[in-house]
Amino acid sequence: MTALEHPMIGKWRITEMELWDSDFIDLLGPGYIQFDPEGGGEFVFGAVQGGLDCNYGQASIHFTWTGHDEMDEASGDGDAQLEDDGTLTGDIRFHLGDESSFIAKR
Repeated sequence: MTALEHPMIGKWRITEMELWDSDFIDLLGPGYIQFDPEGGGEFVFGAVQGGLDCNYGQASIHFTWTGHDEMDEASGDGDAQLEDDGTLTGDIRFHLGDESSFIAKR
């Protein structure tokens, strides 16, 4: 399978996070995570923004990210997997900081 054919390519709306409620997730607009076929992507939730460097598995993606948490530089890693019901589940981890699971839908 090529990256263009990967079932997780595209934009996913973050609907739930373990550490933050929906008001925070959508603080500056709808929270989302997006994967592109070139191995990149981005996420935005609350006041956090990150650019992704992705490694694609069969039905999963592992990524590292760099970006900002409010005005502070931030980085970390994460992963996402496609569930049987069509949702995306995963974790976003901050280097030396928080880790939160998430659920996203197309």
